Amino acid sequence: MVVTVSNRASAGVYEDTGGPVLAAGLVDAGFAVDGPRVVPDGDPVGQALRAALEQGYDVVVTTGGTGLAPTDATPEQTRPLLDREVPGLADALRTLGREQGVPTAVLSRGLAGVAGRTLVVNVAGSPGACRDAVTLLGSVLPHAVDQLRGGDH
Repeated sequence: MVVTVSNRASAGVYEDTGGPVLAAGLVDAGFAVDGPRVVPDGDPVGQALRAALEQGYDVVVTTGGTGLAPTDATPEQTRPLLDREVPGLADALRTLGREQGVPTAVLSRGLAGVAGRTLVVNVAGSPGACRDAVTLLGSVLPHAVDQLRGGDH
């Protein structure tokens, strides 16, 4: 499942541009994808994540709400739901963005972790960050999901 976090996109001020990039990229990489579902910052993010966890998705990827703005609260909505963090995945997303020539990618506070048997990944909200995320996630999600389902290393 893909969840876009944006006050303005959820209010119809402008169209969601990151979520469709992320969803289409994951579909092109061979994954079945629901969404993007667009929600405003804050509590609606936690509500969307809890609903996705209850529905049993293998992976939930959020885009947006990871920056330094006062309303950016995706990590704060994500962290309480995680049983275990996967810091290497979040760090790799920031590093990939920086390597793509976006020095501000290191300002993303996005998290990655496991909630029950679901991998949750926060991605920055720009379409470029979403394209970068697809590149990385396409290579690691099959193994991650296999492990979450009890597969061997």
